[in-house]
Amino acid sequence: MTMLLHNRDGSRAEMSGNGIRCLVQAASMRWGHTGRQNYEVSTDAGLRTVAIDDAGSADTCASVGMGEVRPLPEPRGWSDLQCDPARPVLHLSLGNPHSVVGVEDVRDVPLARLGELVPQVNLEVVEQGPGTSEVTMRVHERGAGITAACGTGACASAWAARAWGLVAGSAVTVRMDGGNVQVRLDDPTPGSVTLVGPTRLVSEHELVP
Repeated sequence: MTMLLHNRDGSRAEMSGNGIRCLVQAASMRWGHTGRQNYEVSTDAGLRTVAIDDAGSADTCASVGMGEVRPLPEPRGWSDLQCDPARPVLHLSLGNPHSVVGVEDVRDVPLARLGELVPQVNLEVVEQGPGTSEVTMRVHERGAGITAACGTGACASAWAARAWGLVAGSAVTVRMDGGNVQVRLDDPTPGSVTLVGPTRLVSEHELVP
């Protein structure tokens, strides 16, 4: 199948980790599939494989191989954020661009204002904990503003958190306002990540021409 994704402002997004899991769940229900299934999905960021635990179910779990995490150059206008030079920052690509900043408290950050200064990237702020293998994240998404969750952003944040020594090991739980996901690092190969989280049907709509 193919996923085409548009942001709230109408711009096209290359990839959505949460969106692709929801798409596959909806497709499995429409097609009447059951049991554990794997699906290949073509996106603007490349081919992604999604595994769903219980296809056809309204409440299940899905994982998606998100591909390789790659470094990006500092985005245009980054200096306007006036980040403390000692603050940890990483600019990363998961098929779409992310800038991740380590902070003491994600609630103390004026995220909407800062995100507007670098509208060409997804801006994540990340704090350690509350658990030893957990981080808490807030995100300002390119073309959408502040959102409750971001799958690609969760992956970028987990990758950055391990690079900074905030977490150890190969599995990181990322806590967001919209819910929690697990990011498996260096899975299935070094440098790549897998996103795992729940998918749940909340409503159905019919589009009338």
